[in-house]
Amino acid sequence: MKDFWRLFARLGGIRSYSVLSNDQLRINGVKDVIAVASGKGGVGKSTTAVNLAVALAIKCRLKVGLLDADVYGPSVPTMMNIHQKPEVTRDMKMIPIENYGVKCMSMGFLVDKDAPIVWRGPMVMSALQKMSKEVEWGGLDILVVDMPPGTGDAQLTMSQKLQLSGQPPIFPKGEKKGNGGALIVSTPQDVALIDARRGVRMFSKVQVPIPIEVDIRKGCDEGIPIVVSAPDSVVSKAYCDVAQNVVMRLEELAKL
Repeated sequence: MKDFWRLFARLGGIRSYSVLSNDQLRINGVKDVIAVASGKGGVGKSTTAVNLAVALAIKCRLKVGLLDADVYGPSVPTMMNIHQKPEVTRDMKMIPIENYGVKCMSMGFLVDKDAPIVWRGPMVMSALQKMSKEVEWGGLDILVVDMPPGTGDAQLTMSQKLQLSGQPPIFPKGEKKGNGGALIVSTPQDVALIDARRGVRMFSKVQVPIPIEVDIRKGCDEGIPIVVSAPDSVVSKAYCDVAQNVVMRLEELAKL
């Protein structure tokens, strides 16, 4: 596995730690789930989540969903250029909004852009559960979850609800298991890496460098992921490599 990741050049910049868990996942219609997390904010977590999801959809030709679980600071609406509110089905499930081939759901769709979200823990937990399991995702190959930064209650709850923390799920007889896993994103600074280690202690890690480019920030501000705006760039190719390697790893887990 280590040799497998050596294909990535040491270009510096953002480093994501690929983290893989056992067979997981119990969201109807979703085969596999990948959480993107970080030990602190501002390290490129949401950027990684967005570009990973779009790369999985466009390059790997998979049916992909993106759940923005960063309740206090949802950025997926801006990064994915989605500003309308989701519709609701007859059985009161929200319909995710699609762009760039990815079905998206975010707290940012449900509140005004400048409205502060001042909630206590139980309200956050309830909102996260509704956005994950009370959404009409349809048939998805992979659901990418943009986790809240840090390692607090919200992160623990999402990991448990999505069964990313190693609990063995119960599957109906004959139903094929899905796989859960995570990417931990950090910058190279020692302080940032200390925070990142707090988020990966229950996982095994390998280092994958993602180079920093101005076009990444520009694309985020304009709502065009770099894998779309500059598909031939070094950064775009790095994200696409990560996406392809995630798929390969999930396929390996499915055979176990």
